[in-house]
Amino acid sequence: MKYFHNPRCSKSRQGLDLLKENGFTPEIVLYLKTPPTEKELTDIIKKLGIKPAQLIRKSEKIFKEHFKGKELSDKEWIQAMVKYPKLIERPILFDKKQAAVGRPPEILLSILKA
Repeated sequence: MKYFHNPRCSKSRQGLDLLKENGFTPEIVLYLKTPPTEKELTDIIKKLGIKPAQLIRKSEKIFKEHFKGKELSDKEWIQAMVKYPKLIERPILFDKKQAAVGRPPEILLSILKA
């Protein structure tokens, strides 16, 4: 399993701590330094079972400056997240079959039990 992690985010740190407390250490992906490709992000969104716009962090400055009030297609939202990875909601735990956004962090445990 992989974990999209932002060490500066308290929810991301809490999620990682929770996983470790439950005996699981995922592969850490510092997605701000190594953004996902369009294909990878499309795959993760499909596993989450959501629309790309639902994965957008609307409180981010980048969103407010570039995207607020705009109607984008699913492909355009994915391209925006690839270009501006700060827009991606975090943390995300995923593997080949499933994914979960750790908001709240306890949701991450459900993916381990599946």
